[in-house]
Amino acid sequence: MSRTRVHNLLVSLDGYAAGDFVSLDAPIGAAHGLFDWFDGRVIHGIDRASAPITLDRALTSMWAQGIGAEIMGRRKFGPQTGPWPDDGWRGWWGEEPPFETPVFVMTHHPRAPIAFDNGTTFDFVGGSPLEVLRRAQEAAGVRDVRIGGGPSTVRQFLQAGLVDFMHLAIVPILLGGGVSLWEGLGGIEEQFTVETIASTSGLNHQFWNRAEPA
Repeated sequence: MSRTRVHNLLVSLDGYAAGDFVSLDAPIGAAHGLFDWFDGRVIHGIDRASAPITLDRALTSMWAQGIGAEIMGRRKFGPQTGPWPDDGWRGWWGEEPPFETPVFVMTHHPRAPIAFDNGTTFDFVGGSPLEVLRRAQEAAGVRDVRIGGGPSTVRQFLQAGLVDFMHLAIVPILLGGGVSLWEGLGGIEEQFTVETIASTSGLNHQFWNRAEPA
């Protein structure tokens, strides 16, 4: 059965997973300390690793395994707000986005789809988390759907009870502010079993699997 998964979500010790504001110069807002821990190459998998395989690399490279579609929030796609400007923006990733699957960008403002030669497509969709998930599941077929972020989008799907698995990488820093993953989600841990693996890098990897009904 297809599952809904979250991978490689970096979270500070005080629960923040992004900065408050996104701009062309600050794609993740004022939260750069989080991403100092992340080697973007790991998302391409162990089979394409160019550096020694560490625990962090092995765990984060599961990002793409069995994934048939992604859902992301608008701020993960770009810094624009309101109606889409005619600025030619095609995302942060250049002409080879790493997804290589259909990607559904949640937005209140319509925009024509964008397609890339490597199989990545961006469809800009409105609707509730459940409605968007149904579209992504149809595109993914028997494969899983990844909720790619940012934290506000992940939180919406957690609130709706739609996340089956979540991999968090807890970073040993305090941000003191930003976009919280956990706001309004008190007690959410009761819906999951949680396992933790500590890395010598300082990261703590948490694996949240939805608990079976009693």
